[in-house]
Amino acid sequence: MTTNRTYTKEYKERVLKSLQPPESKTVAQVAKEENISKNTIHGWIYRARQAGMKIPNSHPSHERRWRKEDKLRIVFETFTMNQQELGAYCREHGLYVSDIEQWRTSLENSLDPATISPELKTEKEKNRKLEKELKYKEKALAEAAALLVLRKKAEAIWGDPEED
Repeated sequence: MTTNRTYTKEYKERVLKSLQPPESKTVAQVAKEENISKNTIHGWIYRARQAGMKIPNSHPSHERRWRKEDKLRIVFETFTMNQQELGAYCREHGLYVSDIEQWRTSLENSLDPATISPELKTEKEKNRKLEKELKYKEKALAEAAALLVLRKKAEAIWGDPEED
């Protein structure tokens, strides 16, 4: 038998805060401690992320805990910070400066044209060849259509040569 319980906004915020650093509890831990369904907590997490809140995943590996969207948001938030502000930000969010620097470097490298993968280069070349072939075929089709129109006009003016 399940009962529908209602939770206050403050209670939900407290539960979500326990998932974030420095506590960094897992969803399973919080669900057990608070006697709440894991699905309920995951729903709260989903809605909080939609609202722009940064909540790490409950993954044992430190590197994989943060979603790529959160990493990007953190890099943007900390981009203009000096070392003191960055240190305070990291302490508040349970991060390391080295993590943020690594994420920033990864982002910069992904945007650098010199680091474009060879597969992407071959696909671009293939695309360029296909576009060239398409232009050639479009011109040939336009030429064939023009010849048909001229042929019909000539037949209309001089008549069909096969009738004679």
